Amino acid sequence: MASKKMEALGSVVAAALGDKLVSSTQALDELTIVCKASDLPSVALTLRDHADLAFEQCIDVCGMDYSAYRDEPWDGPRFAAVYHLLSVKLNHRIRLRVFAADDDFPVIPSVNDVWNAANWFEREAFDLYGIVFEGHPDLRRLLTDYGFVGHPFRKDFPLSGHVEMRYDPTQQRVIYQSVTIEPREITPRIIREENYGG
Repeated sequence: MASKKMEALGSVVAAALGDKLVSSTQALDELTIVCKASDLPSVALTLRDHADLAFEQCIDVCGMDYSAYRDEPWDGPRFAAVYHLLSVKLNHRIRLRVFAADDDFPVIPSVNDVWNAANWFEREAFDLYGIVFEGHPDLRRLLTDYGFVGHPFRKDFPLSGHVEMRYDPTQQRVIYQSVTIEPREITPRIIREENYGG
C-alpha cells in the first residue's frame, strides 16, 4: 500500500508529464515511472524544473538487460536505462525507466545536459550494456579496456569472455588471444566417509 506522500507525488508527476508518462507504479513506498526514449529530454527537464518536483540531483543511472526477467520470458524491449533522482529541497525520490526502442542497437538520449552527474553513469551503462547515449559529450569505455570485445553485463555474454590477455615474455608486451579456458560442468559432488555422522 502506497503512503499518502507517494500518492501525492504520483499525482503531481502525472499532471506535470501528461501524455509523456507511459506508466507509473508505486511499490515498497517508491515511485517508478516509465517514459519513451524520444520524450526523455523534455521529461528530464520537467522533473528537474517543475516547482513541485525539483529533482535537481541524479543519484545513479544503470543499464538493464530484460532479455529474461524474473526467470520468465520478457515481452517488451530488451534494454533500458534506469535513473534514480533525488529532490533535496522537497525530500523525495523517484525512479525513471526508459526503454531503448531497438534491441540490436539500443539508443537513448543523454541527460548529461540536465544532470551533469549522469556523465560517468551513462559511460558505465554504455560500456557494460552497449546502450548508446545520444548527445553524450564523451561516450567511451570506462571500466573495460579499449580492446575489449562485447559488453559484459549483457545476459548473452559468455562467462569466460571472448578474448584473454597475457604477458608474452618473447614479445615483452601484453597480447590478446582467444580464450583458452575449456568450459567445464560445475556440479557439486558430495563425498562422505563411511559411517559419516554416526
